[in-house]
Amino acid sequence: MKKGLNGTSFISALGFQKYFLLLALIISVGLSISSNIYADIARNINPPTLKANAPNVYLVKKGDTLWDISKKLLNNPLRWPEVWASNKHVKNPHWIFPNDRLLVCHYQGQPIIGKDEGDGCTGIIHRHTNHSRTLSPQVRIEALHNTIPIIPLENIKPWLDRSFIVSENTLKNTPYIVGIADQRVIAGAGQNVYIKGANLKIGQNYGIYAEGKPYVVNNEKDHKTNAGIELAQVASGVVIESSNDISTLKITNSYQQEVRRGDYVLPEHEVLYPTMFYPTYAENIPSYGKIIRIHDSLSAAATKSIVTINLGQLDGVKVGDVFAINQAGQLTTDPRTHKKVQLPSERIGNLMIIQIFDHLSYAYVLDSQIPIHLDATLSPSIMLD
Repeated sequence: MKKGLNGTSFISALGFQKYFLLLALIISVGLSISSNIYADIARNINPPTLKANAPNVYLVKKGDTLWDISKKLLNNPLRWPEVWASNKHVKNPHWIFPNDRLLVCHYQGQPIIGKDEGDGCTGIIHRHTNHSRTLSPQVRIEALHNTIPIIPLENIKPWLDRSFIVSENTLKNTPYIVGIADQRVIAGAGQNVYIKGANLKIGQNYGIYAEGKPYVVNNEKDHKTNAGIELAQVASGVVIESSNDISTLKITNSYQQEVRRGDYVLPEHEVLYPTMFYPTYAENIPSYGKIIRIHDSLSAAATKSIVTINLGQLDGVKVGDVFAINQAGQLTTDPRTHKKVQLPSERIGNLMIIQIFDHLSYAYVLDSQIPIHLDATLSPSIMLD
């Protein structure tokens, strides 16, 4: 897919290089690196445990995600890397495919889960503990349509390549649509628009981006500040004429929204996105973390929703971090004193970070027990099971 950029300052603002390097590392290393991280954490917590109703055999189905599978088998799905019995003799031991037969086994008093290769738990344990071959991490961001993903990539793809958040200053000198052919109010594929701004090149592809509502958040001193502006790609096209400060762009594709005057125009560049994310524990996050925007919904978020949280890269947030979602407790009346009592907040689900900016991030709701509302707070997702 494509992503619009506008020079060095724009790339710096988005931090794309760091972002996609991180994604590449997440994909390539998989469980081989993640297991080391989880092993360090595991020294200080109890061993992972199976759900009481966890089956001993699970046949992977098309449409499964690793998060769903681990939720069926473990009390805490985040601890999957601790129980996954990888086969160190294959190139990518963490990949799971439809029709794979997973067995729940036990080794040294701890559950382990692995692929059945015809020799049952004995074979799984033998391959998992045989260190005769060490795998080297390999960067790999290619399409693997049959692999079981952590979460469905198609659910988050638009938020990786067509939406992003930039600072207000970044947009000051960005070209924008000043007019539409035939004096139309809106435009779509096949129509021409007129762009005001320098350095647009004839024959080059550009993306057209609509400006969303600014993110106004409270800073550390509780003063409201503009934390960024959301841009969403509505179309793409090619410049066919350029004269002085006005260029003509022919729209070649539109993405479910109309093109309007004032929309920004940015050069398109090829962007690679991952086939897999891997969830990790979110630690040491600021106590003021919360959900500040719910996308594609007028009221509440649920499982598979995309939300924006008020924490980003400069707050220590990383792609793949999993946070617990907490809803404010009920305000009730004490039946004896008749005074108002604020009940504790309730943990109602989990979300995972899919794209990070300076002080904001997009997140995917992994699961939710009840509808999630704005200002739901976040906390580390570590739990003893």
